[in-house]
Amino acid sequence: MMKHFKFYTKEDILSVTKIRRFETKLGERLQNIRSGDDWQEAIHQSSARYVILGIPEDIGVKANYGVGGADTAWLPFLHNFLNIQSNDFLVGENILLLGHFDFGDIKYLIETNAYGQEELIEAYRHAVNLIDEEVENMLKVIASAKKIPIVIGGGHNNAYPIIKGVAKGLFKAEVIPLAQLNAINLDAHADFRTTEGRHSGNAFRYASEDGYLGKYCLVGLHENYIAQNILMDIHNDPFIDYITYEEIFLHERKSFLQATAHATAFTEDTYAGVEIDLDCIEHTLCSASTPAGLQPLHARQFITYVAQDAKVAYLHICEGAAQLADGRKSETTGKLLSYLVSDFIKESFL
Repeated sequence: MMKHFKFYTKEDILSVTKIRRFETKLGERLQNIRSGDDWQEAIHQSSARYVILGIPEDIGVKANYGVGGADTAWLPFLHNFLNIQSNDFLVGENILLLGHFDFGDIKYLIETNAYGQEELIEAYRHAVNLIDEEVENMLKVIASAKKIPIVIGGGHNNAYPIIKGVAKGLFKAEVIPLAQLNAINLDAHADFRTTEGRHSGNAFRYASEDGYLGKYCLVGLHENYIAQNILMDIHNDPFIDYITYEEIFLHERKSFLQATAHATAFTEDTYAGVEIDLDCIEHTLCSASTPAGLQPLHARQFITYVAQDAKVAYLHICEGAAQLADGRKSETTGKLLSYLVSDFIKESFL
């Protein structure tokens, strides 16, 4: 039973789709699960290759001492994505729009209790474990049906249950011989902090230590934001590789596409999860926004290349916000997400 998941009806989808005469929007062509149907069976029976779902939560970001707001990107993404034109470039019939998780009750319970700062952090970290369990269970079902999940976050904490769930699902479906995936992460940060309790900064460490993450390659890591102890751990691990933003754009040792090609080559021995943390894209609203990062074009090139070249297990785009808890807003986050998801579907379907 998915206590915190809201499955979308056709009416839900059409309510945010702007129907226009002589045009067909993506929202009119997408698949959904009919109310009353067994959702697990419906996913298995669906002809769709892609299953889109949202995890609009910022509990994991707050558990990492970050600014809240990662729960605000899902709806703007939907409004943009559902109103893309359905045409020869992208028809939409190959996509199942499942719905979204709502962990608002857990967040409300934590934030209405008068905790001190450290107790609050502990409560958030405990809550991330509950989120992990539900996300993992959902992703396992999707992957076991041999579908490609496209997950819009949420904090980067969700990479751990996504990797774990998809690895278990593909193993159950006998697609892979071992419940383990590789991952390619376009990110300013390694998210490989110690296992001090679950939060948005240590998803890949947990996945690695629990044996669900095989090889891990980072593209665009910012040298200013990797702790020395994590750098040493990465250097001592033959299954982890990285190329920094500075190596690509300041020293020009590799072009951006060469760096991306290196990541797909490094992880080509098995299926790979594709991760994009929007905090690596310049001036994109996130808890850790950067004034000096990749351009949106780079992110689109990255996703296009990886979708074509890797054995993709899932796509996870996270950390974006339409509005942060400190009041900052952005009108374009949802549209950027929509571009990235449509680019991915167009290229990986070829």
